[in-house]
Amino acid sequence: MSEITRSEPINRTVADLMPPVLLERLQTRALLVGVIGAAACILGAATNTQQFMRSYLVGYMLGLGLSLGSLGLLMMQYLTKGNWGFLIRRQLEAGSRVLPLMAVLFLPIVLGINGLYPWSEAGRKMLTEEDLHQFKMQAYLTPKFFVIRAIIYFAVWIALAYFLNKWGKEQDREDVPDLPRSRRYQTLCGPGLVVFCITVTLAVIDWVMSLDIHWYSTMYGLIFIDGQGLIAMCFIIMMTAALFKYRPMSQVLVPQTLHDLGNLTLAMVMLFAYFSFSQFLIIWSGNLPEEIHWYIDRIRTNWGAVALAIALFHFAIPFFLLLHKPIKRNLKTLLPVVMILFLARYIDMLWYIAPNFKDSRGSFSWMDLACPVAVVGLWIAAFCWQLRSRPLFPVYDPLWTEVDKLHGH
Repeated sequence: MSEITRSEPINRTVADLMPPVLLERLQTRALLVGVIGAAACILGAATNTQQFMRSYLVGYMLGLGLSLGSLGLLMMQYLTKGNWGFLIRRQLEAGSRVLPLMAVLFLPIVLGINGLYPWSEAGRKMLTEEDLHQFKMQAYLTPKFFVIRAIIYFAVWIALAYFLNKWGKEQDREDVPDLPRSRRYQTLCGPGLVVFCITVTLAVIDWVMSLDIHWYSTMYGLIFIDGQGLIAMCFIIMMTAALFKYRPMSQVLVPQTLHDLGNLTLAMVMLFAYFSFSQFLIIWSGNLPEEIHWYIDRIRTNWGAVALAIALFHFAIPFFLLLHKPIKRNLKTLLPVVMILFLARYIDMLWYIAPNFKDSRGSFSWMDLACPVAVVGLWIAAFCWQLRSRPLFPVYDPLWTEVDKLHGH
């Protein structure tokens, strides 16, 4: 990557900027993997419905993180106007357009509320009088209100993605003025990011934190928002590495832009560590019975080894590797780092969800792997389908002048 130079200007027609045929092959393979994983999940649901629902929630939150992370990064790029966003904007748009699929895939969670959440109608029957007395959100956490809130969340996310993608598509037409286009992005993305953070926080409280009705954390939403951005960035870098073998990505990607993506990944790794350690330090030092049990369940059981793996592979190793400039400027060295982080996001999601169920603490089911493979496989297939529908880079984007400067034109 560090020796890339371009001597000729880049062709900027729709035909020249369309993605390579690689995406069609990747879409087919991902769909095959997703369908096989889904078949395994159906078998698992028939044999052990309760375990299937738990494993499916892990897979679903991973897939949803890819879409929400793409949407969040897309809005952040429009606000900051960073050159790094030009390289991956169409990939971020494609990721956000998979949100309707994630809304459909949320249906198993709706149908399986009674098997997942202790505040559901079936779950409340299993609670003791003391549990019900300590349950402070009984009016908020009801199945009907849960579904209504989920509909609102998806409506907000899909609406944001719709307008950003609609306006982004107009950048392939020459007759759209740049100044009004830039202003409307700013107008939407400023308050849009605020609404995005609020809805994502409420969603993860509903869908994950409420698995334990006695525990709460004010850092929870921030940890998930950062994790979603991180897994989306890791996937985008992996996809960029695959596309770099073909035009037009091979003509546009330069070491400086890759360095920017590496720095952004490093920043999110550091933020994740900061948020996670802050949550741990506050709760551990407070040592309150209704709070501390959450960490005890994850440290003093077999999940303690998983916690150590998260500390190493989600922070320590990527952090020290991404401090080195040559690693961030070379795809061959950056790619293994983001692959480690992608896997660490799965481990972290499993660590957050699985120990909430007392009857399965310390155990691992084959469905904990099959369900994420199914959801992520289907997500990647839908992503490739969406990415194939538009040029890989906006044809009439004003940032082309900055790209030309990076290439010495």
